[in-house]
Amino acid sequence: MKLFTITLASFLLIGSYQAQNKDKGNHKIPEDKVQNDTIKNKKDGHYYFEVIKDNEATDVKSQDRTGTCWSWSSLSFFESELIRTGKGKVDLSPMYIVRNAYLGKAENYLRMYGKFNFGAGGAFHDIPWVIEKYGIVPISAYEGLEYNEEKHNHSEMNGMLEAMVKVLEKKPQNKKLTPNWKKAYLGVVDAYLGDVPDNIEEMTFKYEGKEYNPISFAKHLELDMDNYVSLTSYTHHPFYSSFVLEVSDNWAMRSSYNLPLDEFMTVMEEGLKNGYTFAWGADVSEKGFSFKNGLAIVPEDEKTIKVKGKDNKHFSDAGAEKIANCFDEPVKELDITQELRQKGFDSQETTDDHGMHVTGIVKDQKGTKYFIVKNSWGTEYNDCDGYFYASYPYVKYKTMNIQIHKDAIPAAIKKKLGIK
Repeated sequence: MKLFTITLASFLLIGSYQAQNKDKGNHKIPEDKVQNDTIKNKKDGHYYFEVIKDNEATDVKSQDRTGTCWSWSSLSFFESELIRTGKGKVDLSPMYIVRNAYLGKAENYLRMYGKFNFGAGGAFHDIPWVIEKYGIVPISAYEGLEYNEEKHNHSEMNGMLEAMVKVLEKKPQNKKLTPNWKKAYLGVVDAYLGDVPDNIEEMTFKYEGKEYNPISFAKHLELDMDNYVSLTSYTHHPFYSSFVLEVSDNWAMRSSYNLPLDEFMTVMEEGLKNGYTFAWGADVSEKGFSFKNGLAIVPEDEKTIKVKGKDNKHFSDAGAEKIANCFDEPVKELDITQELRQKGFDSQETTDDHGMHVTGIVKDQKGTKYFIVKNSWGTEYNDCDGYFYASYPYVKYKTMNIQIHKDAIPAAIKKKLGIK
């Protein structure tokens, strides 16, 4: 996903959906958000949602001024997996993942002679890549704040790392890379995020009275990374095959399985209904995405939406104020086809913007279904406390890929993909 940094001046819109209804998870709906046993998208809104399924999740957190949504959202997904599998609530460390992924990004960038993307962005499968190599730790063991600030801010670190790899790319010392570059590079990363020993097993910490290192803690959690797959839906590759999704932040060049759109949506809905959640990568630069209004929708006529204000380039205006009646009450949405979805990707109108975590399903008073989306932008800036509602048309149109447990995939679809 592209860089998504949070600035209060440019972006007053974030928070945590907490719900209970027919099939409740761990959420609580504040009284001022409930009317006739429904949830509203905002205090003065007239979207009235009934919960179909609400799976448990850990508390909403904030990525602050970093481009690391991919780590926060994917770890939120794995935290729900731990709840689902009986391990309880564990807050995992996004910055431990970021720290180790940064080494992989630099290695890949230099192997490609500087002809590949380098930056703070990443993809969901970066988390399995890190866990397989370096294990995982709870956030209490590695917070990643070593620069005398209370909130994450990677502006200085990112600038230094980008400058370093651009120098290394030119191989100024005898036209080759010295053995020292990794030590120097990781010295900068660790100065900002926290030291990690060369031998990962020497990084010990206590969790609930027991001593672990990143490798033993990963084993304790019993999350088998082979159980997790990435799915997408595009026609420029054959269905029921896998391919490397062509987005710049897919630096590890791992593959996604390709499904027809209807089956793609079936996996999401049936998985949620059966107690699974998924990490969701999507374009949030659309006019119909309004976190402040607690909605992501595709109105038939987007010309009615007035955009007030502008965020920095990394937000693609996702945090600008959106003013329109479509955010006050349900409207008819665009009919999304496989062809329209593909056109958006090919024209690059659909962009790889942001990683989030989908935890459940609601429907509005007209019967339209929406996914419950947990964001990583804190809990202060909308009336949904960090969650929002993405309509099925929006998800059909603007999803790049999802990460999900393979057992959440219906058996017939799983067989078509050749997943055992």
